Amino acid sequence: MKKELIDFLNSDLQFIKGVGPVLASRFADVLGGRRVLDFLRHRPSYIRARDITENIMDATPGDTITIPLLVKSHKSGGNFGRGRRRPTQIICADKMGNTVVIQFFNSNYLDYWLKKMPIGAWRMTSGRLERGTRPTINHPDFIEEMQNASKIPAIQAIYPAGEGLTQKVFSSVRDKIFEILPEKLQDETEERCLEFFDALRHIHYPAAASDLLPNGIYMVKLAYCELLAHQSAIAISRQNRTDVRNRRVVRPKKYNLLDAFWRGLPFEMTGAQKRTCDEIFADLSRNTPMMRLVQGDVGSGKTIVAMAAATYMAESGAQTAFLAPTDTLAQQHYAKLRPMCDKLGIVCDILTGRDKGVPRREKLTSLRSGRTKIVIGTHALFSDDVEYKDLGLVIIDEQHRFGVAQRESLRAKGTNPDMLALSATPIPRTLSMTVYGDMDVSIINEKPAGRLPIKTTKLSSARIDDLISRIQTQIASGAKVFWVCPLVEEAETLDSTAAMARYEDLKKYFPTAGLVHGQMDKRERDTVMATFADNASDMSLLVATTVIEVGIDVPRASIIVIENAERFGLAALHQLRGRVGRGNTQSYCVLVFGAHVTDDGLKRLDVLCDTDDGFVIAEQDLMMRGVGELLGTRQSGWMRYNFVDYREHHDLFKLASRAARENAPDKWTRDLMYMFDCGVTLGA
Repeated sequence: MKKELIDFLNSDLQFIKGVGPVLASRFADVLGGRRVLDFLRHRPSYIRARDITENIMDATPGDTITIPLLVKSHKSGGNFGRGRRRPTQIICADKMGNTVVIQFFNSNYLDYWLKKMPIGAWRMTSGRLERGTRPTINHPDFIEEMQNASKIPAIQAIYPAGEGLTQKVFSSVRDKIFEILPEKLQDETEERCLEFFDALRHIHYPAAASDLLPNGIYMVKLAYCELLAHQSAIAISRQNRTDVRNRRVVRPKKYNLLDAFWRGLPFEMTGAQKRTCDEIFADLSRNTPMMRLVQGDVGSGKTIVAMAAATYMAESGAQTAFLAPTDTLAQQHYAKLRPMCDKLGIVCDILTGRDKGVPRREKLTSLRSGRTKIVIGTHALFSDDVEYKDLGLVIIDEQHRFGVAQRESLRAKGTNPDMLALSATPIPRTLSMTVYGDMDVSIINEKPAGRLPIKTTKLSSARIDDLISRIQTQIASGAKVFWVCPLVEEAETLDSTAAMARYEDLKKYFPTAGLVHGQMDKRERDTVMATFADNASDMSLLVATTVIEVGIDVPRASIIVIENAERFGLAALHQLRGRVGRGNTQSYCVLVFGAHVTDDGLKRLDVLCDTDDGFVIAEQDLMMRGVGELLGTRQSGWMRYNFVDYREHHDLFKLASRAARENAPDKWTRDLMYMFDCGVTLGA
């Protein structure tokens, strides 16, 4: 690609006419960036056809129509009382003389509408038809003078949007970008580049609904380009790891710590744990930096495997940084591992954003001197003022919660340190090879002896009262209970029970119940969680949102209730279920479904009831929801595909992977890697 084109793709959206810094910031929230390139990769979800009609009686309520209307009169909005306002109404007639009402809520700017739709004028109007006592269009999408009727699109691309971003704004910015793009492409001679941007144009200006389907010709072309970019980046990343310039010194053994570590374990490791340890130790004995992912279900023993790796590193005198996604999880790891380190004579510390002043300076001094061999913490571990004497190993727990830039910031604190990533969210092997293709993968598919399978059942929300009675009995016998809701507050548009409303209801039966959700102050939330986890506390029931998905370990918790479970993905439900069953008592998971549950929703719940194998669940989740939702969050370290649909493009994965392995990336492939941010994504 020519430099002029690259500069344009990399330019800030605020410099596109009509955008500015405020809108650019709103775009950044939706697009994950504020460049022109970020916008181009944000594809429409579907199209909205605007059929033109001259007779309102020929239209069906619910349809989006475009119709010429004669403005007959205005009816100003006013107060109903109690703060409510009547809508502003424009009374119109179609060419057949039928009355059509144009209605605007929360607006009393009559002068504006008088000017926009003066009495006696014809206006081409487009919007969704509602049929009440009279045909009505609420808040039309378009109102144009008749000579400008062509400005109303017959087919409108509808983009995933966000607060303050209307479809008109998206269309306007798109039009401005594609007005400029041909000028930037006029000197481009690479045919594949021209074909790529032609496919992008067809996606942003779809002629039919089929253009946006995964098997549409332009979607397939863009999906292959995206996969080729990612697979090429993975191939380069693997080559970089074996490059002689990136090799590290194999540290000689100074201390004998592992034997004492094995002797001090109060249990026998599972075969899968032992196998994973052997794979890690083999990696650590080589001069090529380790890049290994350990996948294992909740409760499979990944933390002890990580501790074994840190002990191996401490034998050479090198340091280990153990990165956790939350303060709570970091504190729990510290509480679990510090006693083991004390027995081995290894200095273990914790560093989080809470550390200030003298205590923080003392911890930093200990790290800088090399005295601290294992440090557990959050993002504070890669702050600018944190220095390590010899960082040999980076362990990242719940690694999908960290962006690669964060991971690379921590690895940059050492000289080609080894990296061990842990994930309790299993993903299918076929997808693992494409997402984690630059990493070696170990799987812990056994649970420690003595762990009983969690009994999972589904229950209608109509039987909540019966469930509460059963829980009262269990709590009286010493159980602790999680009660999970999908929302913090009530939402009018969703049939979901909010955590706050459920908390107030359950307080009648469980006066000591606690509440945690993502909108709470972090310290307050951590305090409530710690109180619930304390065996001496009388808090036996905790109402929560998904903030408890990771980061809280309560062995006494033996029941988890998940309300509106049909609204969660299988992977999220499996993670939530893993909050119980961490002790040696029988545990239960109750999936409560709402009155309007769909057949697909019930099928998902049946999968949870039938198996507790995270890898089986991941396969089912993938096939039911596709890679976009399964790997969904923008903050995750997983690749977020823009044009790829795993179910429809499965063969393209194989083709792109083979092409990337067999052919050294040419200039065009490297251009693709730039356009899909692969250099940043993979640190290549």
